[in-house]
Amino acid sequence: MTSKSLTKQDESAARREIFNRREMIIALAAGSAVPFMAGCADNAALGRNQLLLISDDQLMHLSDQAWSDSLSRQRVSRDPSYTRRLNRVGDRVVAASGQTHLNWEFVVFDDPTVNAWVLPNGKVGFYKGILDIMDTDDHIATVMGHEVGHVTGRHSAERASQQLAAQVGMELLATALGASSSTAQYNDDIGAALGMGVSLGILLPYSRQHEYEADRLGVDYMVASRYDPRQAIDFWVAMSTLHQGGRLEFMSTHPSDDNRIAAMRSHMQARSYI
Repeated sequence: MTSKSLTKQDESAARREIFNRREMIIALAAGSAVPFMAGCADNAALGRNQLLLISDDQLMHLSDQAWSDSLSRQRVSRDPSYTRRLNRVGDRVVAASGQTHLNWEFVVFDDPTVNAWVLPNGKVGFYKGILDIMDTDDHIATVMGHEVGHVTGRHSAERASQQLAAQVGMELLATALGASSSTAQYNDDIGAALGMGVSLGILLPYSRQHEYEADRLGVDYMVASRYDPRQAIDFWVAMSTLHQGGRLEFMSTHPSDDNRIAAMRSHMQARSYI
């Protein structure tokens, strides 16, 4: 068999492969709503359906990696006056939320940053900078409730699922062009969508809808754990002042201060909290 005949056979095989891939893409595109619909779940706490394409096992595994990375990269405060305060409030808010199936852990990072965050596995990080401006436990409960609300709302899984869904078109195009993706690359994509790669440990900014939902749930948890919801308004007003002064890093990508406070006040009034 000559090299010329081999080339012709190769070209013929390549054309068949391209045709098969195009047919597969058409089929996948036509049926793309099926797996997405299968990934929809009702979240009673939010009162709406969510697109959830990420398994709990994947989410917990990546969260554990992110938490381990954060503990190794950032200095943890051992000051008992900070840790006792955070744990005292955290335990009460979590109990009120009903999310007691997770192995919650509350850590204070020895850093002046005005920030706090949570991972889907129940690991919560508060920086000394934000605790230093919290005059009362009610202020801590304001932020703690918000962070726990993100977990109840499954916002990380939803955010990651939205990111992955948006990548479908590109993945199909890559398939058409003959590109291949390994399992490792797939996991990297999930990690990037979650905003919690091994080297990060901080969540990708949530959408504004997620922030409003976390605010509402957070206020509910404050009330259920017997903290004063009126102080949540006071806290956010004080935070807005820091924001205007350019000192605020916490929730910099979130809704505007005025809109957030107005929405929170409206929720409190509707629930007769104030």
